[in-house]
Amino acid sequence: MKNAVIGNNKQKANLIVLGAVPRLLYLLQQETSSTELKTECAVVLGSLAMGTENNVKSLLDCHIIPALLQGLLSLDLKFIEACLRCLRTIFTSPVTPEELLYTDATVIPHLMALLSKSRYTQEYICQIFSHCCKGPDHQTILFNHGAVQNIAHLLTSVSYKVRMQALKCFSVLAFENPQVSMTLVNVLVDGELLPQIFVKMLQRDKPIEMQLTSAKCLTYMCRAGAIRTDDNCIVLKTLPCLVRMCSKERLLEERVEGAETLAYLIEPDVELQRIASITDHLIAMLADYFKYPSSVSAITDIKRLDHDLKHAHELRQAAFKLYASLGANDEDIRKKIIETENMMDRIVTGLSESSVKVRLAAVRCLHSLSRSVQQLRTSFQDHAVWKPLMKVLQNAPDEILVVASSMLCNLLLEFSPSKEPILESGAVELLCGLTQSENPALRVNGIWALMNMAFQAEQKIKADILRSLSTEQLFRLLSDSDLNVLMKTLGLLRNLLSTRPHIDKIMSTHGKQIMQAVTLILEGEHNIEVKEQTLCILANIADGTTAKELIMTNDDILQKIKYYMGHSHVKLQLAAMFCISNLIWNEEEGSQERQDKLRDMGIVDILHKLSQSPDSNLCDKAKTALQQYLA
Repeated sequence: MKNAVIGNNKQKANLIVLGAVPRLLYLLQQETSSTELKTECAVVLGSLAMGTENNVKSLLDCHIIPALLQGLLSLDLKFIEACLRCLRTIFTSPVTPEELLYTDATVIPHLMALLSKSRYTQEYICQIFSHCCKGPDHQTILFNHGAVQNIAHLLTSVSYKVRMQALKCFSVLAFENPQVSMTLVNVLVDGELLPQIFVKMLQRDKPIEMQLTSAKCLTYMCRAGAIRTDDNCIVLKTLPCLVRMCSKERLLEERVEGAETLAYLIEPDVELQRIASITDHLIAMLADYFKYPSSVSAITDIKRLDHDLKHAHELRQAAFKLYASLGANDEDIRKKIIETENMMDRIVTGLSESSVKVRLAAVRCLHSLSRSVQQLRTSFQDHAVWKPLMKVLQNAPDEILVVASSMLCNLLLEFSPSKEPILESGAVELLCGLTQSENPALRVNGIWALMNMAFQAEQKIKADILRSLSTEQLFRLLSDSDLNVLMKTLGLLRNLLSTRPHIDKIMSTHGKQIMQAVTLILEGEHNIEVKEQTLCILANIADGTTAKELIMTNDDILQKIKYYMGHSHVKLQLAAMFCISNLIWNEEEGSQERQDKLRDMGIVDILHKLSQSPDSNLCDKAKTALQQYLA
C-alpha cells in the first residue's frame, strides 16, 4: 500500500474509497499490533494526507486526530515520529480546524515534553504549533506551557529545518502580542539575546526564507512595543532587509511578504516611513509590482508563468498597502508616490478590481494620499478620483466601506474641488444611509462627511441634508452610545446653524426639536467636550435674528446658560459667555428687553464676577459684555 500511494493522488483516492482508512486506524490502535505494523499504518495514513483536501476531510471524518494523539503516548520513538509527521501534514492543511489541537488540555504539555526527543519531533511539533497558533487565545496557551523556553534553544540546532520551524513559531507567537514580545527580548540562548540571534539570521548570506522570517519576528516585536522604532536592529537591519525583499530579483511570494511586512513595520512611525522611502529607490521599485509578470519571452518556465499570472493580484495588493503606509504622514513622500509613473491611474484601476483585497488596499492607499491638501486640489481633481470612489461605496463589504467613507470625508472638505461633483452624484442620500449602519465606524464616517459637507455650505445643501437625514435620525444620533458619533453630530448641527439667514430658516422649521435635543444633552451625563459643543450650538442659535427668541422664551435653557457661566471649567464658561454676548448685543432689535430679562436673572452680577477672572480670555469677554449694558 505504501509504495502504491506515494506520489499518486488517484491511488490515494481509490484506497480511501475502498475503506482503507478505518482499517488502518483500527490496526494503529490495536494493543496486539506490533510497533512495526503501527508505524507502517501511520506512514500510509500520512501519505494519504499528503493528497488532496478531500483526502484530508475523509481522514478527519474517521477521527484520525484523536487516534494519532493517542499514538504519541507510545514509548517507541519511530512510531511517535510517524504519528507526528502525519499530524503535521493534517494540521497544515487549510481544511483542518486548529481547535482540534486544543480540545484535550493534556496534548500541548505532552508535545512540549516530546520536543527534546529527536530533531524530527522538534521539526514537526514546531510546524504544528506555528500552523495552529491563530490569535491571542492560542498564543496564551502555548506561552503558558513554556513554548518560549522550550523552543528558544532550537534556534541553534544543527538542522536547518528545525531552526526554520522554531523561527516561524516565534513569528506567530509574537504577532500583536506584547506579553510574548516583551519576554522574547530578554531570552538568552547560549549567552546571546534572542533579538541578536534574529539579526544574525537576517544577514544576506542566509537563505531568503530565514531572512524574511527573522525580519518578521523583529517587526512584530517592534510593533508590540518590545523593541524601540529607533533601535539599530530595526533601522539598520530589519528595514533594509525587508526593502531588499521587494526587489525584482526576488520570487513573487517573497516580494509580497516583504512589502506587506514592511508596510506593517513602518505604519505607525513617520521616521521609519522617511527612511524606507529613501532606501534603494523603494518607491520606484514598487511600481514594478504592477508590471507583473514581465515579458513572456523571458520566462522559460511555463508552470511558473501560470502561477505568477494567478497571483499577480497579490503583488498589487502588497504594493498598495506599502504605498499607504509610506504616505501616511509625510507630504513629500506622498508627492513622490503620486509622481511615480501612472500611479493615480493604477490606483483608480485598483478600485474596480474583482479581488476584494486589492480593492481594499487601493482604497487604503488613496485614503493615505487624500490627507494631502495639495493632492486633493491637483492629482485627485485631474483624475476625477471621486467617480470610482462613489462606485466603490455603492455595495462594498464593510471593511472597504469604512476606508472609502473616511476618504470621502477628506474629499468633502471645503477646499476640495471634488466637493461639488460628489454632491451632484447623490452623496447626501448615501451618507445619510451610512449613519444608520450597525457599524459605529460607518456611522461616524457618514456623519463626519455630512459635517464637512455642511461647513460654509449654501442653504440648499443644508436643507437637503436635514431632509435626507430626518429629525428622528438626528435625535437617534444625538443619543448614540458611541462618543465619536455624538461629537460629529453636534459638529454637523453647528455647521448647519451658521450664518444668520440659515440659522433663522432652520430654527423656524426645526427649532422645537433642536432645542429639545440641546436640553437633553445639557442635562445628561456627558463629558466637557460634548457640553462645550452643545453650548456653542446655542451660541449660534443666539446669533440668529428670529432664532434668539427660542432661547429667550425658554427659561429652562436660560437657567442652564447661567449655570454654565459659573461652572468650574473655563471652556464651558467661555461657551456660555458666547451665548450671553449674542443675546445682549446692543445694535440688534429688542436688545433692551433681552438685557433687562437677563439682568433680572442675575446675569450682570455673574459678569462682574467673571471680569475679575484670572483667565484673561474669560475676563475680556465678561468686560465686553458689561459694556453692552453701559452703552
